[in-house]
Amino acid sequence: MENTTKIPQHIAIIMDGNRRWAKENGKLAADGHRAGAENLEILAKYCNKIGVKILTVYAFSTENWKRSEQEVSSLMILLNNYLNKFSKSANEDNIKIKILGDIEILDNSLKKSINKAIEKTKNCTGLTLNIAFNYGGRAEIVYAMKKIATKIKNGEINIADIDEKLIQQNLYTENQPDPDLLIRPGGELRTSNFLPWQLVYTEFYFTNKYWPDFKKEDLLEAIETFNKRNRKFGGK
Repeated sequence: MENTTKIPQHIAIIMDGNRRWAKENGKLAADGHRAGAENLEILAKYCNKIGVKILTVYAFSTENWKRSEQEVSSLMILLNNYLNKFSKSANEDNIKIKILGDIEILDNSLKKSINKAIEKTKNCTGLTLNIAFNYGGRAEIVYAMKKIATKIKNGEINIADIDEKLIQQNLYTENQPDPDLLIRPGGELRTSNFLPWQLVYTEFYFTNKYWPDFKKEDLLEAIETFNKRNRKFGGK
């Protein structure tokens, strides 16, 4: 990476292709998700090393509950193990964990691991790792609207106070800058209900590589491509 390369402050990734990777390699879906989780750990630490401030990853959508009970269960176990591992290495990795999504419907063991990871890493000053789990973009906007409506009902704010800044402050990503770069491995060319409010001026990078095969050099290629974009934000 050249010294002139500008590192995006906030990168978002749709970690797609785990199941197809597993199928093409003669493995179970759970093996694909495990390989994807291991890759996330490697790339999260690398993002922290090169100066990315925020990494937001799409780990489990509200639609993923439709998958088989066995696959969903394996994903829950993976997140549990992943969070426990990060909690133990919080001081060494200096990565802050934040969960985006509705965690209330998750089992108590997983909620305990989530809250432990958040508490253990809250003072970390390096990368903030947003894990979108049981997340849906439209559901996030509904969540923000309900929070705002409650504040109006309680007399904390007036309807006239509603603007883009207020909505942003009530999203899961409250007070975080929007992603500069969205990366989607796996060959699909859509955002799949991921961060619809936040991605309005984000640069997109698509690749056919499956997420478990997306390595450091691929991340750097995406960043180099980002550097060649002329971001106008609606201006000239």
